[in-house]
Amino acid sequence: MTSLLLVEDDAVIRASVSLALERYGFRTATAADGLSGLEAAQAGGHDLLLLDVMLPGLDGISLCRRIRETSQVPILMMSARGDGLDVVAGLEGGADDYVVKPVDLSVLVARIRSLLRRAAFARPVPAEPTAGQAVAFAVLDFGELSIDTGALEVRRAGQCVELTPTELRLLLEFAAHPGIVLERATLLRTVWDYGWDGDSRVVDLCVQRLRKKIGADRIETVRGFGYKLRTS
Repeated sequence: MTSLLLVEDDAVIRASVSLALERYGFRTATAADGLSGLEAAQAGGHDLLLLDVMLPGLDGISLCRRIRETSQVPILMMSARGDGLDVVAGLEGGADDYVVKPVDLSVLVARIRSLLRRAAFARPVPAEPTAGQAVAFAVLDFGELSIDTGALEVRRAGQCVELTPTELRLLLEFAAHPGIVLERATLLRTVWDYGWDGDSRVVDLCVQRLRKKIGADRIETVRGFGYKLRTS
């Protein structure tokens, strides 16, 4: 059973969201403040974290940054306001996506399942494929950047690069279309698995985080259109 950690200080919201998620088949642990949430996250064993932005002791954005120092577990932020400051700060802190409270349960579950699919995708395949499994993996080189599409390992100048599942999925999407401009709406569908037009800020900020890890010039902005991976 998939294990979720919900960090939310409002007791009513914490109980109702936890119960609703359990009805969808998730096993849910909870924490009521940032410090206890950090302790629970560091203990491990959770497949995805749901972090409220406004938390006592340690706010959700700071909590997200602390977790990202040691873990690439998928993180979904929950913002009561949904304004630019909360969204940008959360995504810059390392969150994969966000939802606005009051939470629409169907949207929340859809976002959770999308993040879990990305995390599953980011796990390396077995060295020996099962019977009937096709193998079409390659090591892709773009200058000093190397992407092993089978082992799902990324190296820059020979050094291993740690990516979140969303960052890795985004990089693989660029690598599958080298030199081709990919629009934000396209990336929202293929990487974030949105069946509708979402907030393009998640794309822009994830690209910014990815640039810091693989090189600022590797992903080029094409104004008015989107982004493309530079091949040399």
